[in-house]
Amino acid sequence: MKIHQIPLGKMANFTYIVEDETTHQCVLVDPAFEVKRILREVEILGLSVVGLINTHCHSDHTAGNRAVVEATGAPLMIHRDDAKALAGIGNRTLTRAMGGKGSPKPSRLLKDGSVIEVGKSILKVLHTPGHTHGGICLYAPGHVITGDTLFVGGVGRTDLPGGSLKVLKRSLREKIFTLPENTVVWPGHDYGKKTTSTVGREKATLRI
Repeated sequence: MKIHQIPLGKMANFTYIVEDETTHQCVLVDPAFEVKRILREVEILGLSVVGLINTHCHSDHTAGNRAVVEATGAPLMIHRDDAKALAGIGNRTLTRAMGGKGSPKPSRLLKDGSVIEVGKSILKVLHTPGHTHGGICLYAPGHVITGDTLFVGGVGRTDLPGGSLKVLKRSLREKIFTLPENTVVWPGHDYGKKTTSTVGREKATLRI
């Protein structure tokens, strides 16, 4: 498995192309902005998109859903606890403000432990609530895509609907910091620090 990190300027987001190097299939994770650029990168890499995954429901991670689904026909996946908010009026309004369109309904509702096949590779869903009710991370040996659960040196805000610092701390302690310490952390945003980290580094240095 190979992970391609794409920085998107509008809100310092990262979108990810998760590639199975054997079959040249991929999934896109949180392609909120600059969809044409993302799909061009997929084309340059010679990949076929077989899925679209949202780590959570917020518009800065989902505004490109409709454009990606219309361009690729790929199934959209999100945790079941964030599916209602994804389609909510607040999310639709913010999505339009960001230049996107309302998200289509997800094709698959995820839960903790769900397995997503990408060619011959596998991503495991870790339910990590705290930023939102249905926030998830995506784990494969050596890698964890953390959305807004964990950044480099920080965590997602917990003062929005569905947020709880207490719950987020538990998610980190039970789901992320139990992973092998050399696991590469691929965060949802770039806030001026390193663009990746490791579980061991974050476990040792994060102060929340």
